[in-house]
Amino acid sequence: MNFKRLIKAVALVVVFTTVHTACTVKYSLSGASIPLAAKTVSIAYFPNNALMVAPILSPTLTDELQSRFQRQTRLTLVREGGDLDFEGEITNYTSTPAAISGDEEAILNRLTITVRVRYTSVLEPQYNYEKTFSAFEDYDSNKLLQEVEGALISQIVEMLVEDIFNAAVSNW
Repeated sequence: MNFKRLIKAVALVVVFTTVHTACTVKYSLSGASIPLAAKTVSIAYFPNNALMVAPILSPTLTDELQSRFQRQTRLTLVREGGDLDFEGEITNYTSTPAAISGDEEAILNRLTITVRVRYTSVLEPQYNYEKTFSAFEDYDSNKLLQEVEGALISQIVEMLVEDIFNAAVSNW
């Protein structure tokens, strides 16, 4: 009989601890850890300052980052001065050989995009950062970059946005 009481008491403590721990000052959705007081996010246009420029890259990156915050957080997107603020620029956009055949000819090329991001949290300045993010995709060297550029940019931007988002709101 005492054993059953002990089991019930331990279960009650576990439930209480779990409920109490879950009630923190963070908001979590899809792994995001955002202060409850944060209401807005501002994401400035990311200009392309790379030597080689793809006209669709800047708007694609900026739009995808804005969309990600609108889809996966409760924050309202504002033009500037958000509780969370992002700005930056595309610093590199290059296509280089990625794999060479025995005849010393490229069989794969690699499109690499690099972005410098400055993230500022008004509410949690200890998480502010200025970081460089880079991602790439390989493509068949028999194809011109212009033939595959749209699809590659979309795939690479998706990876970059994931990294930028996680670096800002996954503080665990």
